[in-house]
Amino acid sequence: MSRLGDSILKKGASLRRSLRFKKDSNKAAKQESPISDVLTERMGENETEEEQVLDEIEESYSLPEIPQTPLSVMQINKLIEMEVLEEAHLNLLAMRLELQKEQEQFPDDAPVELAKKEKDLILLYTDLRKKICTIVCDSNSFPARNKALLVHVARIIQEEEKRAEERGGLPDSWMEAWKEAVSEGVQVKVNSVHLEKKEQNPSWLAVHLGLLGKTIVQDLENVNRDLRWSYPPSFKVFSNYVKSYHRIVGLHLRKLEPQVTEMKDLYALLDWILNKYKSEKIMGSFSLQPDMAQESADLQLEEGFLEQLFEKYCFRSKEDISAALDRVIELEYESIWKHRVEPQQEDNFLQSPFPMDIWTKVQANVVHSRKLDPELVQKVIASCLEELKTFPDRFETLFRHHCSALQPQPLWTEYHITYINSFAALQQYMEGYQDRCPKEVEGLKREVKDLILRLMQSLEEQYKEDIKPFLRRMMTRKWLTNDDDFNSLYKRTELLSQHCDLMRPPYVQEFASHLHHHVVKEYIGQLMKNNYTCKNRKHEKAANKMHQQWNRLSDLFDDMKSSHEWLHHVGEDLSNIIKETNKTDIKKHLQPLVEHYPDFSRKHLVAVLYFRGLKKGREYNLILQKLTTLKKEVDSSSINRSQVLFGDMQVTANTDCLPSLPLVCVNFLQPNS
Repeated sequence: MSRLGDSILKKGASLRRSLRFKKDSNKAAKQESPISDVLTERMGENETEEEQVLDEIEESYSLPEIPQTPLSVMQINKLIEMEVLEEAHLNLLAMRLELQKEQEQFPDDAPVELAKKEKDLILLYTDLRKKICTIVCDSNSFPARNKALLVHVARIIQEEEKRAEERGGLPDSWMEAWKEAVSEGVQVKVNSVHLEKKEQNPSWLAVHLGLLGKTIVQDLENVNRDLRWSYPPSFKVFSNYVKSYHRIVGLHLRKLEPQVTEMKDLYALLDWILNKYKSEKIMGSFSLQPDMAQESADLQLEEGFLEQLFEKYCFRSKEDISAALDRVIELEYESIWKHRVEPQQEDNFLQSPFPMDIWTKVQANVVHSRKLDPELVQKVIASCLEELKTFPDRFETLFRHHCSALQPQPLWTEYHITYINSFAALQQYMEGYQDRCPKEVEGLKREVKDLILRLMQSLEEQYKEDIKPFLRRMMTRKWLTNDDDFNSLYKRTELLSQHCDLMRPPYVQEFASHLHHHVVKEYIGQLMKNNYTCKNRKHEKAANKMHQQWNRLSDLFDDMKSSHEWLHHVGEDLSNIIKETNKTDIKKHLQPLVEHYPDFSRKHLVAVLYFRGLKKGREYNLILQKLTTLKKEVDSSSINRSQVLFGDMQVTANTDCLPSLPLVCVNFLQPNS
């Protein structure tokens, strides 16, 4: 039989030695035993054998006898190809020792044959390492087939590491080559995990990551169950496979990242990295304990990769909110503006549901980011609020575009009140993020406040325009004999009052107060235009009418929740002056008027007296002097500058009364005085 055949026979014996298979002894006794005893004994042997296999091989070992004369290069190469590794390695060692002895004989000038022999040795060692790396790489895919070979692999690596300083071997570390082979095997496993295209399956990434997690757990279970027992403890097999997975999976995710563009996929990726990978589903799996307890469960990611994902997630959150806001406006158009639908009410106030929808969307992003990383929460909130800050202007532009044709219909007013309430509610919702993102919340509040003011201003301007012709005819001859203009004024204000009932505080108070001040100023302002003067005791009728109308208006603005109660006195104070029959007694009505309205001046009194029908005379001058005296007694420091009524009320000079006035009074009554 050839030397190659002898070597293959030796291989079988070597395998039995390495795996420590038990030899069958006392066969005759077994044959004499009953069949049941034989089966029992064999089962016992199998259990013992299984227990032996699951014991890690010892760190120390005895190297089998190295042949005196190595096989030929072709024979050794054939052994390597056939994976008869132990025999091949022993012959390589023999060839190496032989080369070392020959090199000692020729320390200076080695013959060509010796150089060729050294080259052959290196080539054979390279082939052996390649074969070993291939076996190691495939070992986690075919653990049962490679179990026996791995024992020889481990011993060869140990022996070569010991002889690393000797001549004739490979220059780099065999242990490092083994670790690289382990990583290559892990890479093959990771690459084998099914990955669908985004176009084929919307859940492509979640499915892939789920399969990847299962693959990792199954492979590490195989390492624990099969592979690790073929190596001595110093190889730290399980630890090396875990570290390889940390690194290879990190690189794999980095390659996947450019394909991850949607919000749900970004969340799935970050959740898998930050939570699932180290959880009981993968690295924390019960089946990997207690070995995993000694290992890090964190992925090995490229520097800055996680921060890049966070930035991408925040950017997508912002885009996600932007798309949601676009849908809000589109929904308002489709469901409300397009078909002129009356707005909904909530707690007896007009309000759209979109503030809750927006808050729900933002809060969902916040909750999801909190599950990923606490530091991510603030960034997500800030990005959402930054996008939300542009929403009031976008909303207003499209609202005015689609609904301006409704003006001045009541539905136009209702829409304005609806969005005043809605944006106030949106601001309230977002104030919940004040502590985390005060700058962004304040920026949003400014935008919302500006929009609400513009909406209120539109309502005010429309109301003022509606009542302008009615107010212009107050304190005229027609007004004294006809109630149509006042009734129209009252009816329009009453309608607005009903609308104000649908506006939430505090804006309803602000809105009603502005209009209250405007109506009072314009109503009283008609007295200052000298359009009419009462004759033949008509001043009493005018005063009574004014008093009656004033009470109705005051009650109406009270119902509208105006905060300007201080305006209620002016109607009574002025009507008392106008209706006073005895001119001398007019002076006693000046005291409360000056106390209530310190900005009431001489020119205003002249206009009121003109309306009453008093234009000149001794009593006329005494009344004016009395006002001058009272105003001097008023403490200017006690004047409330926010309660100004007459200060900016224009007075039209009437030349009918100028000849009877002193020159100083004439100058005072000029418009620019």
